[in-house]
Amino acid sequence: MRPIKLSLPELAGNEKKYCNEAIESTWITPLGPFVDRFEKDLENWLPTGHVVALSSGTAAIHLALADAGVTKGDKVICQSMTFAASANPIVYLGADPVFVDSEYDTWNMSPELLKKAITQLSEKPKAIIVTDLYGMPAKHDGIRAIADEAGITVIEDSAEAIGSRYKGKHSGLQGDYGVLSFNGNKMITTSGGGALIVPSLKSAKHVLHLATQARESTTEYFHKEIGYNYRLSNISAAIGCAQLEDLDRRVKRRKAIHRLYTELLSDCKYIEVKQNPNCDFDSNFWLTTILLSEDSPLSPLQLCERLKELNIETRRLWRPMHTQPIYANTISFLDGTSEDLFARGLCLPSSTTLSDDEIKYVASEIKRLIEEID
Repeated sequence: MRPIKLSLPELAGNEKKYCNEAIESTWITPLGPFVDRFEKDLENWLPTGHVVALSSGTAAIHLALADAGVTKGDKVICQSMTFAASANPIVYLGADPVFVDSEYDTWNMSPELLKKAITQLSEKPKAIIVTDLYGMPAKHDGIRAIADEAGITVIEDSAEAIGSRYKGKHSGLQGDYGVLSFNGNKMITTSGGGALIVPSLKSAKHVLHLATQARESTTEYFHKEIGYNYRLSNISAAIGCAQLEDLDRRVKRRKAIHRLYTELLSDCKYIEVKQNPNCDFDSNFWLTTILLSEDSPLSPLQLCERLKELNIETRRLWRPMHTQPIYANTISFLDGTSEDLFARGLCLPSSTTLSDDEIKYVASEIKRLIEEID
């Protein structure tokens, strides 16, 4: 059997055609008709008013913070259980991250601990970054209510959650800003890339200005702000346009893979497949994730290593930011949830290119490896 990978990119059909069109038109720079089209297609698909296509999801978080006015010495609250790219842009701007632990229903930011953090910090945070982890929306109503009461900007990191919904509303539209990623392992890809959903035309213009080195409209190269080289290229946007045409099918396939894993692993007493908490949540299940019970014969690391020997790629959950050496002295509000999830969790192969038979093989090998020791 071929190697089974965690989350591979998939070609939709029109990538080559659109890239050829971009090349033939000579638009291969970080601007052009496919960039404009990709932004408009995203706005129509979500739907929302203002999207700026960028070079990565990390760039989108960085520019969301910058547009929100975050500067040196500000405090920014960030979910601890997330990829480092959620937190690092805070430091890019000289601000200080404050980490908040997760809760078990969604594995995302705990509203209760968020409220505690805001109450106990000596100064009001400038922004809150909440992640929709592995495609699962956070408890956005509770988080927004707390943030709105305190007058704090919310940035929704939906890098893993395009196609997910919370109470019928698309992920990326729950905060003041929404972040999307089109990295190679995401639901759709532009090779590398991302997008920022912004609250107004004014913000869209400012973000675009910052993303193109913040050059002023003069005959000389004149700059009043620090800018960045963050614009998506026309070639990458051409790929994105083709990928977006296939997004609905891909979301359906990831959900079908999740349902199959749920069925196949239901008789293993040591495994819990992560589910939507209730009907308010509609995850795209970008990655199907599991928790092993505390009495499991194999730890996630052991299971990961043994599956690797079978050419099956799995991955540990994100290591919480407050346990990372680079953030060892960061203020954090914790209750142990994210550390427990990290200790017991594993991501399973969820590529849309995988067949049902391959998913069945993965599930059967997981059960076999556990049962051999049990």
